[in-house]
Amino acid sequence: MAVRVGVLGATGAVGQRLIQLLEPHPEFEIAALTASESSAGKTYRQAAKWRVDSPIPDDVAEMTVSATDPDEVPDDVDLLFSSLPSSVGEQVEPAFCEAGYVMSSNSSNARMADDVPLVIPEVNAEHIDLLEVQRDERGWDGAMVKNPNCSTITFVPTLAALEQFGLEEVHVATLQAVSGAGYDGVSSMEIIDNAIPYIGSEEEKLETESRKLLGEFDGAELSHNSVEVAASCNRIPTIDGHLENVWVETEDDLTPEDAADAMRAYPSLELRSSPDQLIHVFDEPDRPQPRMDRTLGDGMAIAAGGLRESTFDLQYNCLAHNTIRGAAGASVLNGELLLDQGYI
Repeated sequence: MAVRVGVLGATGAVGQRLIQLLEPHPEFEIAALTASESSAGKTYRQAAKWRVDSPIPDDVAEMTVSATDPDEVPDDVDLLFSSLPSSVGEQVEPAFCEAGYVMSSNSSNARMADDVPLVIPEVNAEHIDLLEVQRDERGWDGAMVKNPNCSTITFVPTLAALEQFGLEEVHVATLQAVSGAGYDGVSSMEIIDNAIPYIGSEEEKLETESRKLLGEFDGAELSHNSVEVAASCNRIPTIDGHLENVWVETEDDLTPEDAADAMRAYPSLELRSSPDQLIHVFDEPDRPQPRMDRTLGDGMAIAAGGLRESTFDLQYNCLAHNTIRGAAGASVLNGELLLDQGYI
């Protein structure tokens, strides 16, 4: 029997991608959709300006959108996926958890809270048990797990593959697609024939979230990894797919060949949305590229390439689909982990 799920912020860009991924999912059944007060009471077809690259599902299109309030979501919904703006999520997500709902959230609020697991299942699935600490400290019947920022998700799996060599220092420069800013986030006059060398608060997210994801959980508290991370974030005129340039300094000797072998051998998980091969490594020096490689593993794989020696021990490029692996798909995968680990 499928788990009944709801989508908070269902009319937005990530909410639409969540619906695209959840509607055919054999383990989940969409049972509730919420949005702003202006959308409440409308059918989803009326409320959402559908922009995803597949038709709006007929059964979802005729569902009635409710307000984003715990009292408006049916009690028999077992799991919520949140794509709310962080300013809204900060206010309402705790209320849903207090009301007993389990939540997989893509919103940036509370990602760095000590008792909130920030999870990429292939990297740190064991952090999900921080939910026990969360429930004890907050008195919640529900629970909340977060997935990281879309750019953090792109490079952290490659770092996890290299952790065996002793990570000391990482520099990363991102070339981020416009879809990461939302449909109305960057105007065409601003981005066409241009690149914007600043994305508000992105650099801090990469620098802090990566250390939390690579940290150790002892069953009671989480200690962050000591690796030093410095980030520079740029917006470029691609639609989907965040490309990143990474420089890594390690304690042990690390050749490009060793790094490629470690990335190719890094394990995936037996969860439905986790790709068979998590990290694809290209030998070609001009790969990966957003248009060619963002849909690897149905958009859930990480692509790497251009591995070479530099003034650091290693330099390489990596890429992920920012609205699938970096957002909606990451939340769905965390939902599958919650189900697999018995939290639903």
